[in-house]
Amino acid sequence: MSTAKDDVLVVESLSKIYAGGFEALKDINLCIQRGEIFALLGPNGAGKTTLISIICGIVSSSSGQVQVDGSDIVKDYRKTRSMIGLVPQELTTDSFETVWNTVAFSRGLFGKAPNPGHIERVLKSLSLWDKKDSMVMTLSGGMKRRLLIAKALSHEPTVLFLDEPTAGVDVSLRKDMWEIVNQLKASGVTIILTTHYIEEAEEIADRVGVINRGELVLVEEKHALMQKLGKKQLTLHLTEPLGKVPETLANYNLELVGDNQQLIYTFDTGSDRTGITALLDDLKAAGIHFNDLQTSQSTLEDIFVDLIRETESTSKAEEAGPV
Repeated sequence: MSTAKDDVLVVESLSKIYAGGFEALKDINLCIQRGEIFALLGPNGAGKTTLISIICGIVSSSSGQVQVDGSDIVKDYRKTRSMIGLVPQELTTDSFETVWNTVAFSRGLFGKAPNPGHIERVLKSLSLWDKKDSMVMTLSGGMKRRLLIAKALSHEPTVLFLDEPTAGVDVSLRKDMWEIVNQLKASGVTIILTTHYIEEAEEIADRVGVINRGELVLVEEKHALMQKLGKKQLTLHLTEPLGKVPETLANYNLELVGDNQQLIYTFDTGSDRTGITALLDDLKAAGIHFNDLQTSQSTLEDIFVDLIRETESTSKAEEAGPV
């Protein structure tokens, strides 16, 4: 796999097979660029957390290798681990310690010298400064989530993993989280996140990777992905209900919905010709009239669902074998 000098994280031929024979990861190859926000999407059990756990040194791989800023995560474990911050899904915190002591202790775990100024900046950026002397057990769920990020940033990592960082938090806190993520990116931190809220990935990610059944199905720059796989729909609101789509319009694959008073035409955004002009001419020739029309673009979630459905169908066909 070819890599570029601005790749801060390189994963090559990475696989993980557990003792029972379950293959959690299958030959993963991935390069993460310095300073980008990379969203890793996939259904539950797809392999997202396993991949992150291997890169962070929590789980051992069965084969393959990973490099962080040119250093191997196995041969140079201490060095690479100090370059990585991890915000896990679970709210695991030291309940009987203060916020300040918890974050300062996390910094010390990575062999970093005390730096009260850095801890102060981190706590202030996460709106935790006024809670610095509070016991962790007294914090709300949202504040505990912020504390996990503070702990992950305590040792000044260059790569930050956010594993479902907004799971179970309210909408306002989620917005705050993504503001923090953008601030971190601006400061030069590379961010890899997994999320169930695909609209968030659509808003803030630079590139998107889709993983399913342990295989990396696709890695693409977000806007290029939506241009390549996205679709647009033209909805025509008819002046009167239509019994059925005439045979003369069969080539357009029109869908009749809304009490037979709406026609939906789906077309490829990447095509030079949309076919809309021809469709409108043919509708007029067929005596079908409309009083309004509107277009809509498929979202990243639409693309994600289609990709997962496609890979599931392919997997089932392969398991069934030749007919």
